[in-house]
Amino acid sequence: MSRLAAVLLAVLVVCALSVVSSQHRARKMFVALQSEQDRALRLDDEWGQLQLEQRTWSVSTRVEKIASQMLHMRVPDEKRIHALAGQSELHADAGKDAGK
Repeated sequence: MSRLAAVLLAVLVVCALSVVSSQHRARKMFVALQSEQDRALRLDDEWGQLQLEQRTWSVSTRVEKIASQMLHMRVPDEKRIHALAGQSELHADAGKDAGK
């Protein structure tokens, strides 16, 4: 009977160590999860700030102002502007011409 008690005690110790080990691993994983969630929130905030900055930099009046002042560009006269057909219109016209 003492042999059975020793085996049961060994099994009990192994189970207890397994529980402690798995709890420790779970805590480490939870801390890592929280760290990654915090990082995700920081990156999300940074993404929002970058989008706002992009909108600010791409405002058409700002682009026009920089183009005219720094690059000495100007809007062409209406007589010099030629509108081109879009890609879908070009393909449609090509199909019509092929049928003739």
